[in-house]
Amino acid sequence: MSVLADYFIIADGTNASQVQAMADNVEETLAKAGCPCRQIEGYRTANWILMDYGDIIVHVFSKEDRLFYDLERIWRDGIMIDRPENL
Repeated sequence: MSVLADYFIIADGTNASQVQAMADNVEETLAKAGCPCRQIEGYRTANWILMDYGDIIVHVFSKEDRLFYDLERIWRDGIMIDRPENL
């Protein structure tokens, strides 16, 4: 589907603190697994935090910005993979 990444992870939080906490948790968990983040954008404003892990791009949005940008519509031809129950 894309030369950018193999997977896009899209999530949202209810406020800026929650969005930042979600991004912090992703960064901490993947760092422990040996996957350092290449680049993080948007952390300070916490409207849309983009985290580049090479083959995986993580998008953490505010609820309003997720609806506005609607990445699911843009990438609708991709295969949706549900979150495993244990995550």
